[in-house]
Amino acid sequence: MPLDEKKKLNKTPLIVAEVILFTILAIFFIIGSKKAGGAGGPGGKPGKGKGMVAGGANNTVTSVTTVVAEKTVLHDYLLTNGDVETQSSIEVFPSIGGKIVQTLVSLGSQVKAGDVIAYVDPSEPGSYYAKSPVTAPISGSIISTPMKSGQTVSTSSVVTKIGDIANLQITAYVPERYIGDLKLGLKAEISFEAYAGAVFNATVVRISPVVDSSTRTKEIVLHFDQNDPRLNAGMFAKVKLYTVDYVDQIAIQQDALVNNNDEYFLYVTTDGETVQKRKVTLGKNIGGYYQILDGVNEGEKVVVEGMLTLSDGGKIRDITNGSPVQAAAEKPADGGRPE
Repeated sequence: MPLDEKKKLNKTPLIVAEVILFTILAIFFIIGSKKAGGAGGPGGKPGKGKGMVAGGANNTVTSVTTVVAEKTVLHDYLLTNGDVETQSSIEVFPSIGGKIVQTLVSLGSQVKAGDVIAYVDPSEPGSYYAKSPVTAPISGSIISTPMKSGQTVSTSSVVTKIGDIANLQITAYVPERYIGDLKLGLKAEISFEAYAGAVFNATVVRISPVVDSSTRTKEIVLHFDQNDPRLNAGMFAKVKLYTVDYVDQIAIQQDALVNNNDEYFLYVTTDGETVQKRKVTLGKNIGGYYQILDGVNEGEKVVVEGMLTLSDGGKIRDITNGSPVQAAAEKPADGGRPE
């Protein structure tokens, strides 16, 4: 056999082997592509890729919580501080100058009008006089530390102070920018660090006719609605003074609003299954709630959670079922302004 023909015969098995190997690799490649591509391969049927909802995007159902749009009273308030004082008090002066030789009361002592508080000795070197009593002009309690024996006093020296600790008041100061809201009879909630969580009610009974030019504040006086043995003169009070009530408007929590190019929208459902995107007109914002002046009707349900993925006409599933969000909206909302 010629040498060239022998060479051709030797190459033939190699070519056949290469064809078979290539065919096997091609089959594996096609099978692998179908598994990886799924419905996305050429000629494949549409499938359910990860993250898609059966039936297409138009049938996506979003779980939301809602509140019923109701007319709510928004209570505006301001915050300030104050001091607890006695409603009536008087300073006690001696009738003659000299040295205090005896003190008969202490801080907190109860006294009656005419009781002796202390004795003053007006004697001087070379002359001796009888001790002069210092008496209580009114009944009440000693609310400032009396002068001690050995101290020298004159007729202008305050020996002590007597007050009626059974009837206390709060003196507070309101910044000038808020004095237009002040009037007699305003209600306030008073709190103290000593009684965490406790609230004491009070009422404005006096308003200063002038503004302090140095502090730019106006003084107000409040009386406690009820006497309480836990209260003491001299305590530091936090005052939450209610000023204006905004009524007859729907109020919705501000987190439910969607802002789009400085326009505000709410998602409203009338059938419990789909939502409408409504442009709304806003009023006062107090304590995290906005008045809704236009765009929502009383009794309609407004989406307050889950609205970020919604669009006009979107399908929803209302999972409120008396959630805390709805319960909070059913109560009058408070708002306020800082001190």
